This record gives sequence, C-alpha cells and structure tokens, in this order.
Amino acid sequence: MLDLYPRLTPWLTAPSWCVALSGGLDSTVLLHLLANLPHKPPLRAIHIHHGLQAAADAWPAHCQRLCDDLEVELQIICVQVAAGASLEQGAREARYAAFADALRPEEVLLTGQHREDQAETLLFRLLRGAGVRGLAAMPGQRALGQGMLLRPLLDVSREALEAYAQAQQLTWVEDPSNGDTQYSRNYLRHQVFPLLRQRWPQTAQNLARTAEHLSEAQGLLDELAVQDLAQASTPNGFDWLTLASLELSVLRELSPPRQRNALQYWLASRTRLPDARHWAGWEDLRDAASDGRPCWRLTDGELHRANGRIWWLTDDWLRVPVAQAWDDPAQPLLLPGNGSLRLSGMMTQGPLRVAYRQGGESLHVAGRGRRDLKRLLNELQVPAFVRSRLPLLYCDQQLMAVANLPQLSQGDWQLHWCVPTSAQGLR
Repeated sequence: MLDLYPRLTPWLTAPSWCVALSGGLDSTVLLHLLANLPHKPPLRAIHIHHGLQAAADAWPAHCQRLCDDLEVELQIICVQVAAGASLEQGAREARYAAFADALRPEEVLLTGQHREDQAETLLFRLLRGAGVRGLAAMPGQRALGQGMLLRPLLDVSREALEAYAQAQQLTWVEDPSNGDTQYSRNYLRHQVFPLLRQRWPQTAQNLARTAEHLSEAQGLLDELAVQDLAQASTPNGFDWLTLASLELSVLRELSPPRQRNALQYWLASRTRLPDARHWAGWEDLRDAASDGRPCWRLTDGELHRANGRIWWLTDDWLRVPVAQAWDDPAQPLLLPGNGSLRLSGMMTQGPLRVAYRQGGESLHVAGRGRRDLKRLLNELQVPAFVRSRLPLLYCDQQLMAVANLPQLSQGDWQLHWCVPTSAQGLR
C-alpha cells in the first residue's frame, strides 16, 4: 500500500488540492490515492486536452467517469500547442501554462511523475549536455501560477504504481504515442533503459538519487547567486522605470563561472535559460565598448546595457510607441504599449499631442534658454533604451515637457508617466 501522508503533511493546510489528470496510469493512481485520503483539503482534478491525436478525444470522457466514481470535480481545458522544433516541448509548455492559469491562490497542483520519469529526465538532459541546474531534473516542489506544484511520487517506482492499480482494479488510458521511439524520451524508455537495467538493475534508483545530489548542489549554487546578486542590486537612479537591473561593475568582479551562475539564477524566473552555445551573448554585452549599445536577445526578452548597468526588457518595452493627441488633459491618457500619462498643475491652453523622439528636438529650459534635447538627456544620464519611448508633450508644435523629468518642463505643472509593466509571470 502506497502511503503519501509523509510527503503531503506540509500541504494539509492548503486551501485545496488539484490533480493533473491525464488519464494514464500515474495520474490515475495519484487521484485514487488522494481521493481516499482522510482529513485532506478539498480535491479537484484538471485534464488538459492537447488535441494532437485522434485517440486523445476519448480521454476527457474517461477522466470524467473516473472523477464521477471518486466524487471529484473535474475541469477540462483545451489547449493549442504552438508549432516548433519539439512537439514534446510545445505540449509541455502549453500544459503547464494552462495549469498556471487555472490554479487558485495557494492551491497545490499534484502531478504523477515517478522515479523512472526522474531517471529518464536526468539521462535525457545529460545527453543534451545540461549543466547542474538541468541535471537536478524535476524538483519535488516549485511555485506555479498562484499556487505550488508538488510531485509526491518521485521516489515511487512505476512497478509499485502498476501493482497498486491492479490491486484496486483501476483502468487507465494508454497514449499510443508513448510507443513511438522517434521521440527522445520514448527511445530512452524502450530502447536504452531496458539494456541498462539488464546490467545495472538499480539504474532508476541510482539515477534518481544522483538527481537529488545534483539538486542539493544546485541549492548551494543558488545561495551563492543570491549573495552575488545582492551586491549587484544597487539603486539605479531611475526608480520610476520599475525595471530589473544589475550593476555591471559588480558582476565583472566575479569569475566568469560565478557571473553565469548569478545570471542564470536572475534570469530563471524571466526567460528560458540559454544553453552553453549562447552565453557568448553575455560576453559580448559585458565587454562592449562603453559608448556602445549592446543587446543580448533571449527567448522571452532582451538584456540591454546602459549607465553601467544591465537591464531586463520584455513585452511592451520591445515595441515601438505611437504618437497621439491628448484631447482631455484633465483625464489620464492611455498610451498603447507604453503605459499611461497624467498631468498635475496648470497647463497652457492649446491642442496637446504626445510624441516620441525623432532627433533634432529642442526645449526651452528656465535660465538656460533653448537647449538640444539629446544633450539634456545626456546630462541627466537617461538610459539610452528609455529615450525612444520617453513621452514628449507638445502644445501646437512646441515641445513643452518630457515625462518624469520635472527639470525639463515649461510651467508650474508636471507630466507623470506610468511606465509599461511586464505581464510576464514566473517561468
């Protein structure tokens, strides 16, 4: 009999539990175990329908019958898998994105990955040349959406799950694609692991234990990264930008491996991490001439260098803003893709327009006369990547103010820019 209580005790006070129910052996056993646990939080299940094969069309109905028998609420979510080089990766990303969206605050999502899954993941990533972070394989728990992801079966063998299912007379679906060895994981499962087990019967246990050791090592590297990042997380002088940034000189004092370790930790919640071949982008960014404007493009955003710092930009920060009229300055103005504006104080009469730098702009500055805007922004050390999207307020054809820079304003009023914020969650 499988006893999950020791693994689940820390989560008994969660407001609710949710099972990721594919209908296969692993998730079916997990749901049955949880449904029969006494004194547990409210339990529900989610089935993700990827729509990738005809056989899968029958699985939602199977999951519904199973949940009805166990008196568990079921939510069925249909997702679209983005086209890409790896169908496995695309399906996984769509699945976990759906889980993250569906999770309720502080809810725990439980998934059925077992010991052999952990061993396969380690070997798969080892063959791809992954570092310690990748070889740590699947964590037993991590944040997801508004809740937590928990894998309570990682130290349970598939053999034990099959024995439980047979003893309880459970039925489950078999994914036809699981036998297709053109997929890397299936090739490992059906072609490689049987050979390894013939020679080393404890292959799965040993590889899973290695993953635990590597996870512990990664934890120590994360602690080092936190210490290094604390030193580099100095004030940037532009708090209103609300952008993540690090002081480059502090990072440069670290050895190259510590630089990569700190940046991997810093970027992990923001983007898919680059593989070893793409870290040259960091070196180019770090070592570029001081008057350059280097950029390192990653999967979900870009790292820019300005004012002796590196800055993480994503979403609206990577789009070009568009000029527009401001018909009612008494009301805030929404800037598509560029946050919003509001005025405080008294403004001169006349038609107002918000535009962005094209080059050659000038502004009258009290006590200094008319000055070139580029020179003024240089004096104030406004980061280069900000200047092209810094709202400029015109009355008729005259430049009256630059947002969030009160020293560049004509009159007893201020132009307040609420910058675009990233809608990207933690990955």
